[in-house]
Formats: sequence, structure tokens, C-alpha cells
Amino acid sequence: MCVFAAWVHGDPRKVIYPTDSYGQFCGQKDSPNENKSILFYFNILKCASPVVLINLQCPTTQLCVSKCPDRFVTYIDVQASYRYKPDQWNYFKQFCKPGFNNPRKSVAQVLRDEDCPSMIIPSRPFLKRCFPDFSTKNGVLTVANQTTFKDGRGKTRNVTDLREAANGINNVLDARSIGVKIFEDYAISWYWILIGLFIAMIVSLLFLVLLRFTAGVLFWIFIFGVIGIIGYGIWHCYWEYDHLKGIPGSDLTVYDIGFQTDFRVYLQLRQTWLAFMIILCGVEVVIILMLIFLRNRIRIAIALLKEGSRAIGYIMSTLFYPIVTFLLIAICISYWAVTAVFLATSGEPVYKVMANQTLCKYANLTCDPETFNTTNVTKLCPGAQCTFAFYGGESLYHKYIFIFQLANAFVFLWLVNFAIALGQCTLAGAFASYYWASRKPADIPLWPLFSSFGRAIRYHTGSLAFGALILAIVQLIRVILEYLDHKLKGTQNSFTRFLLCCLKCCFWCLEKFLKFINRNAYIMIAIYGKNFCTSAKEAFFLLMRNVVRVAVLDKVTDFLLFLGKILVAGGVGVLAFFFFTQKIPIIAQEAPTLNYYWVPLLTVIIGSYLVAHGFFSVYAMCVDTLFLCFCEDLERNDGSTAKPYFMSASLHRILGKKELSPKKAVG
Repeated sequence: MCVFAAWVHGDPRKVIYPTDSYGQFCGQKDSPNENKSILFYFNILKCASPVVLINLQCPTTQLCVSKCPDRFVTYIDVQASYRYKPDQWNYFKQFCKPGFNNPRKSVAQVLRDEDCPSMIIPSRPFLKRCFPDFSTKNGVLTVANQTTFKDGRGKTRNVTDLREAANGINNVLDARSIGVKIFEDYAISWYWILIGLFIAMIVSLLFLVLLRFTAGVLFWIFIFGVIGIIGYGIWHCYWEYDHLKGIPGSDLTVYDIGFQTDFRVYLQLRQTWLAFMIILCGVEVVIILMLIFLRNRIRIAIALLKEGSRAIGYIMSTLFYPIVTFLLIAICISYWAVTAVFLATSGEPVYKVMANQTLCKYANLTCDPETFNTTNVTKLCPGAQCTFAFYGGESLYHKYIFIFQLANAFVFLWLVNFAIALGQCTLAGAFASYYWASRKPADIPLWPLFSSFGRAIRYHTGSLAFGALILAIVQLIRVILEYLDHKLKGTQNSFTRFLLCCLKCCFWCLEKFLKFINRNAYIMIAIYGKNFCTSAKEAFFLLMRNVVRVAVLDKVTDFLLFLGKILVAGGVGVLAFFFFTQKIPIIAQEAPTLNYYWVPLLTVIIGSYLVAHGFFSVYAMCVDTLFLCFCEDLERNDGSTAKPYFMSASLHRILGKKELSPKKAVG
């Protein structure tokens, strides 16, 4: 219903084209303004009025023109010379109201009726609107090399008045020139950027392959590195503590000196370094104890990481499935954006009285441009106009557009979560087929990824949609809370701010929890084909029975994958830096000459991280699937001939004799 209403009432042209004072689009095909794509302000000096800030509309006639004026001319000068300089009048009248061609009409009447502007000034189009062509000469602001101009009403004005009227436009124009340079850099270096991303893909693949052989080494290097760093910190704290012995004032306590804004003061106290040393000693002891008591579970986690690399090696097509998810999410974003634009532009033109006098009682009231001249508003408020203000309406539909936007956002969240759920279930089914194969890789199905995708679409669409629905509801509530927080940011009610903060925190935690549950529920759906609720319950209790293993595996996996992403993005980024700064002698001649070398460099670094994230997300899903299968394997089988384990030989060796019974395996 929301989408139908948006597509019926919406008009994206209201976003694409600027609108003149009559509500007509500039540059629209098959219209009188087809060749007039730029909006011209009759008197841009009025744009400095406070009315602009209130109504977001400049209180002057706005006209669609084919090009901006390129000279200083006043209507008084044109009228005085139109008989012997017709070319000047022909040029000026293109900025008058359509059909006006009466230079004999008095200046006062022309300006009163706003048939023509009192003056035109050299301008250039920006965002399809004519703005003064500012430039700086010897540090002085000028327009067409002039510092003053005639306003057509008998006064000589300074161009700084124009600057105030177009407040901030120079900064925007500077940003525009920077944008042009950035575009040029992309145009020159785009293929080098693609080469960098391709290198990132190759490096990501190699990292996943090497994890089969180096996962354990990388993890233990990290652990002992952390122990060594903390040990050095303990020694440094003790050295500082001993070094400060006997120095006057160092034996004072933190309580004695109170709160100090300069935290370096606390570093002059022995008590501070003693506290640091105690904290670091505690952390060191905790890490060592965890390594001692969890060493076997850490070995299982590392073995699962190696097993994940082996599984991906047999099902290489899974590495490219994130492209499918990306395309589905891109379609969802396109749907949401188009529908949101149609909703935002589904109003009718609304006209309001624009008056120069602040005391005019009719100012900002709605009006009808066809009957406005027959009313007494122009008599009571000289110079008042009925001009286009915005698109809106008072109908029931227009009153609920905000609700429709929320509904559109909810559908968007639902579809995105469904696309992610479909990807997770598909990958889980493919990797589960690897784990439960008796002889690997002989018993793996021929097309495990495509078979899993077909099962997910045919049998599990409802379960995936239900899981996505629950998550979308929580995310929509978070969006509403963020909106309320933004609206109430200036309130002085401390209780309201505290309540909102608590709600935001709670729903953030709930979203993280639901993502964790949904992910594992989709794995169970892929394995057993049960409904969402049953799968979520079984996954939750299975994980709770193996909670220590879950925590260890999660942290080990997160660390190794994060390390991989940083290595890929950092390595490719360093290579790109040396290349774009022409510091590689062999290929220095091939490097393009750029305005800003950091433009392609940042693009390569961020793109490399996203490429690595796409590959490693598959790896993370593989490890999670294998872990749930591993836990199920331990509970369903006992390693006997009748109930053999499906796990690999390496995992079986790590379990040892003590964990061959299912009761002892749980924990």
C-alpha cells in the first residue's frame, strides 16, 4: 500500500529539477522550460533576508533561464537606450517574465509588478542556480573585476552585499573545485585502483589458504607477544616506581592532590605506578591461567580454523557468494531509495505570500497565484508576491507521509536482513555437507553451494523471513529511538535523556544477541531443515552446553580474521602509497600524475579492507558452521564403530581418549 501510494503520488522531477515561482520545472522535457535548465533570482540581494532561513525560500521572483547573465546591466540603463541599442534589450528581456516585451513601461511599474529584474550581474550556474561569479583580486572580493555595482534602484552597492546574499557560496564553490580535481584523479587512476583491489583479492585468498598451516603459529605468536608486552609494562612500572623513590612529593597519594586537569601530575606519584603495576600483574596472571586451563579448547579452536580453511579449499565457489549478497542488498537499497524519493516528492505545489515587510499580517500564509492579484494583499503589503514555497498538502495521505517513510524503512530493513540470512543459510548448508561427509572430499555433493541455495529458497524461505522480521523490528525501534534522541537533544529533562540512553543501550544489546541467535539458527536450519523457532532453541541450548568453547573459538577467530583484514588492507595500502607517490623506481614512469595522491590511496585501502571482509566473512561462517557440527557430532556420536565421529582426524587426535565419551565432551 505504501509503495503503491508513493509511486502514484510521487514525482522525482521535484528533486532532479529546480522549480520557478510558478511551480514549473526548469529543464523538463516537453515543457516550455525544456531549454531553460537554470534557475535565476530576480533580486538575489533579497536572499539575505531572514525569511530565507524561516521558509527556505528566497522572497523574490525566480525564473527558469537557458544561461546565467554575464554582465552588469540595470533595467534603467536598458530602458534609456533600447531605441538605439536593441541588442541590449533583447539580451536583457530573456531574464524578464515570459512574454514581457514592453520597455516603454515605467520603471516603477516594472519593479512593482516584477516584470523584469532591476539589475543583472555576472553569474555562473551552480546546482542549476545562478550565483554571482565571485573572484578574489589582490585579496579583495570582486565580481567581474568590479568591487561595486548599481542595484537598479539608484544606489551603488558593494559586492560584499552580494556575498552576504549568497552566504557560504564561496566555500561551496571551493568544495566544487576540489570535487572536480578528485573526479579527475579517479578518471586517471581507476584502472590502477582495480589492480590494487585485484591484488587484495589474491592476498585474501592466499591468507585463507595459509591459515590451514599457520593458524596455530599466528595465534601463539600473538598470545606470547601480549604476555611479553604486558611483562615489559610491569617492568617499566616497577622502574618508574623505584626511580621516583626519594623525590620530594612523589610519596603523596592521589587523594592528597585531588582532581587535576593535567594528568601528567599523577605520573609523578609512586602510588600511580604501583597501581599500574598491580593491574598489569593481575591481567598477566589471568591470561596465563586461561592459557593453562583452556589450552585444550584453544587447540580445538585452532584445529577448527584449519578445518575451515580446508573446507573452503574443497568448496572454492563459496568465496564468491558474497557477490550475490552484495547484489541483493544493492537491489534493496535501490528499492528503498526510489520509494523514499517518490514519497518525499508526492506533495502538491504550495504557494505562500512572500512579503518584504516583516509586519505584513499575510506573510507566510498560503495563496493562489491565479487569483492573488485580485486580492487586497498587494495593497496592504506593497511588494508582496504569491510564490512557490514547497511541495506538500493537507490531505489524509500527506499527513501520514512520515508513517509511510517509516514503513518503507521497515521493509528495507526486512529485505536486507533476509538477503543476509539467505547468504548465511546457503553457506552453512554447503559447509555442513562437507563436515557430515564420511569420506572427505569423495562424499561431498557435486555442487554443494548451488544445492544449498536451492534448498534455502525452496524449503526455508519462511523461516529466513521470520528471523529477518524479528531483527528488522528491533532495528526499526533503534531507528525511532535515534530519531527521538535527535529531536530531544536540546531538552533540559535529564530523566528523559537518561531513559532514552538506557533504551538505546538495551536495544543495541538485544540486536547483537538476536544477530548471534539468528546466525546459529540458520546453521541449524541448513543442517536439519526445521523451522526457525525450533532451530533457534536447539542452537541456543547447544551453544550453552559448550559455552566455554564458544567464547574461546569466537575470540580466536575474531583475532585471526581481524589480523588478516589489517594485513591485507595495510599491505596493499603500503604498496599503493609507494606506487602513487612514484617511489618505486622500476614503475615510476607508469604512475599517474595526480592532484591528490591520497584519493586513490584511500580508495584502495578501504576497498581492500572490504574485499578482505567479504572473503573472511565466508571463512567466519565456515568456522561457525563447523563448530556447531562439531558440537552436534560430540553429542550424537561416541567414536565407536556403530557411532563414528564425522570430524577430521586432526580434531579427533586433539580430543584424545578423555573426550571420546559424549558426556565428557560437553562443557
